[in-house]
Amino acid sequence: MRWGELRVALQGARLVGDGEAREIRAIVADSRQAGPGALFVAVPGVSVDGHRYLADALGRGAVAAVVERAEALPAGLPGAVVTDARAALAQLAAAWHGYPSRRLRVVGVTGTEGKTTTIELIASILSAAGLPAGMVSTVKARIGGQEIDTGLHTTTPDAPDMQRYLAQMVEQGARYALIEATSHGLAQRRVDACDFDVAVVTNITRDHLDYHGTFEAYRDAKAMLVRHLAAAARKPDTPKVAVLNVDDPSFGYLRGIPADRYLTYSLDGAADVTLTEATQQARGWRARAITPAGAFDIETPLVGRFNLYNVLAAIAAALSQGIAVSAIRAGIAAFEGVEGRMEQMDLGQDFQAVIDFAHTPNALREALEASREMTRGRVIVVYGCAGLRDRGKRPQMGEISGRLADVTVITAEDPRTEPLDAIMAEIAAGCEAAGRREGEGYWRIGDRTEAIAYAVAMARPGDLVLVTGKGHERSLCFGSTETPWSDHAALRAALTAHLERQGGPRNHE
Repeated sequence: MRWGELRVALQGARLVGDGEAREIRAIVADSRQAGPGALFVAVPGVSVDGHRYLADALGRGAVAAVVERAEALPAGLPGAVVTDARAALAQLAAAWHGYPSRRLRVVGVTGTEGKTTTIELIASILSAAGLPAGMVSTVKARIGGQEIDTGLHTTTPDAPDMQRYLAQMVEQGARYALIEATSHGLAQRRVDACDFDVAVVTNITRDHLDYHGTFEAYRDAKAMLVRHLAAAARKPDTPKVAVLNVDDPSFGYLRGIPADRYLTYSLDGAADVTLTEATQQARGWRARAITPAGAFDIETPLVGRFNLYNVLAAIAAALSQGIAVSAIRAGIAAFEGVEGRMEQMDLGQDFQAVIDFAHTPNALREALEASREMTRGRVIVVYGCAGLRDRGKRPQMGEISGRLADVTVITAEDPRTEPLDAIMAEIAAGCEAAGRREGEGYWRIGDRTEAIAYAVAMARPGDLVLVTGKGHERSLCFGSTETPWSDHAALRAALTAHLERQGGPRNHE
């Protein structure tokens, strides 16, 4: 594609030089990836400013550049000056791939908790309806039946990767694209030019204040998904729909953002989609959904009351697309859950062992409340808090586990360059505030392997051990080094050792 064709995507940009006939062979935001024919987009990052690497990109063969500061553009190099290089990168990537989202119906899901489960529920419903869909979550991408790893830590892929995934979905014949949008992904414009048709918001509670600064700024980042509806390209017979949680404090704020249609859901009040007669089963729930399409019974194997919100959000999203009730019911019943989300591990031990991803105060509270519903014995929780992230949540989480769990084992969770002992001390302060004492109600064991083994070793018949904070993730970050890690492997090893000490697995109901 020639520069003259590509730069049309940059509406409002100030163009410098001509170079219209220059052939662009790749779009890059990392100068090390530049080669002959590259277009380099100088993105000011959190710790690295791309403008510093313009000369390097030029030296590697870049033939044009997009910058935020005109004086940074090397003399004689054609380019464009924009107000937001990240947004420009997304628009350029979309143009490069022929605006793939305009040939798909795009459903976006954001929120503090429940994003991945909700998007997987929607995917299951679409599958039951016979509608081919691609998905990009913070866990993985799934396109044409193939799964693609999207990275070590949960985040939304960068704009060039996102547009490439969307193009692959089109090539594979998908009719829908499902995108999980994090607050970082939204604020950093990674999902710009995705032309959303449905925006689903699960909830907005405290998270990532280290990056956003205030809760209001974090909420505004989440709200960008709903704002994208008005800016997105129009598609034939496809209204722009916002799916909102009436029970969340952000509802009034989000409801004020323009959309063609709003579908609301609630467990506690009046809304378009609600549940009645919700009854806990041995595993999961049975309930009756009250919807604009009529009332119908549903069953889900998902545990925890909080998952009923995810089910409601998925029902509302499906109804917005005119999907039959039979497919909605089948899709919900078929979905067993997401890896690392209240996932049970049973090797024959006489207590329950569960892995979850809860790493915010609200998510920890919900996971512990769900755990309490699942057992008559003690709840033993193992978790930590990430370094270089929101410090204010640490004592809050300590207080929550001190109040809701019988035993808390505080350990490492990506301490990065912060002293692990200091992080654990802040969590411990919260446990103390809840009336717990070290060596009785809580312990500090920095080694995560040892912490999980300790929790398993103290478990009695009928107890529940909850290991949370990492979920599906496959690394722990110490300093600036990512070390291979798996909560699944660590818990499995601890359970195996426990069973060997006990003389083998027990038969139990």
